[in-house]
Amino acid sequence: MRLLVVTQYFWPENFRINELVTELSCRGHEITVLTGWPNYPEGRVFDVYRQNPSQYGCFVGTRVVRVPLLTRGRGGLRLILNYVSFAASASVLGAWKLRGQKFDAVLVYEPSPITVGIPGAVMRFFKRAPMALWVLDLWPDTLKAVGVVKSGRLLNAVGHLVSWIYRRCDLILAQSRSFEDQIALYAPKSINIKYFPAWADEVFQQGRIIEPNTAIPSAPGVFTVLFAGNIGEAQDFPSILDAAERLGKREDIRWIVVGDGRMLNWVSDQIKRRNLTDKVLLVGRHPLERMPAFFAHADALLVSLKDEPIFTMTIPGKMQAYLGSGIPVLAMLNGEGADIVLEAEAGLVSPAGDGAALAQNVIKLASMGEMDRVRLGENGRRFCVNQFDRSTLISSLESWLQEMIARKHGLTETL
Repeated sequence: MRLLVVTQYFWPENFRINELVTELSCRGHEITVLTGWPNYPEGRVFDVYRQNPSQYGCFVGTRVVRVPLLTRGRGGLRLILNYVSFAASASVLGAWKLRGQKFDAVLVYEPSPITVGIPGAVMRFFKRAPMALWVLDLWPDTLKAVGVVKSGRLLNAVGHLVSWIYRRCDLILAQSRSFEDQIALYAPKSINIKYFPAWADEVFQQGRIIEPNTAIPSAPGVFTVLFAGNIGEAQDFPSILDAAERLGKREDIRWIVVGDGRMLNWVSDQIKRRNLTDKVLLVGRHPLERMPAFFAHADALLVSLKDEPIFTMTIPGKMQAYLGSGIPVLAMLNGEGADIVLEAEAGLVSPAGDGAALAQNVIKLASMGEMDRVRLGENGRRFCVNQFDRSTLISSLESWLQEMIARKHGLTETL
């Protein structure tokens, strides 16, 4: 297949679309990627790209076409302009840079924002190729849940944009089964919706000895709860810190937070205010390939989402990595993410927003015997292999894309 991948984020930014493109390219497909200047999450164009942009025009044999955008910077208005600028630039300059090129299909990667679907739809029109959209974040639901947009009129306008994009899709890929019904509210009844979850990054798979990262002090006899990922509104850090504060007198329990995000300064300030500086360690954001060395300190991996309806439908992006690592999971969330942990028997679950229940689960897991915790971790690893195997999932995607292309050609031939 000749595939055009449209994504606002791409290598050297660290997103799962990099792995998908790598695998599809290795399978012999001819891939072209339309993307923007790398600036996530720092909010400014990467120095390595700025110094030598020509080095980033090819990725594992795949041509990478980049268009300018306004970087994320800081603040909500700047973020909106970042989204809009990429949508406009990719639609206009992208169409110009790709003029004369033919594609069998367009694949759009949408972790957020939904506006990435606009250049996808433009390319679908100009290239006369069917479009698949991989939805990893539901708009406008997420905007409302995290309080980014409070105006009912604006949320309604976003809903109309979502519907406009969905109507131009030939295939929609949903990151969770719960997403399917919500997508259907904005999509035409005839749309083909498939469950297509993420997979565990290869670096988290077991089978090799990992030395703990020396940036974190060794603490024999101390039970370590580790959170990795975005420090944002959705992750409900007020409830996490509530749990940590409840266990503040326990000398044998500590918390490590690896990551960055818009709530980092607030979290740092709260740690000081609550006298948790010896209990909660913030170690910043680190490259994906270094994460297993941080995981090596963990007795449990923490995943959390706010108590909002949209998040009951969401499988957190880190879930597969957690399961694949073979370390017990502590989940403070509701819905499909919680169901996965319970079905896998991979750890303990507390309700979203319930810091007290999370604290009790930390105590319960810390009190378990070592072999019982090993069993939970192994359960998670096996579940990940059975349900979230990358090769199996991408083989399904190949089949769906080929069917989508065949349907498009069949329809064209009958016209």
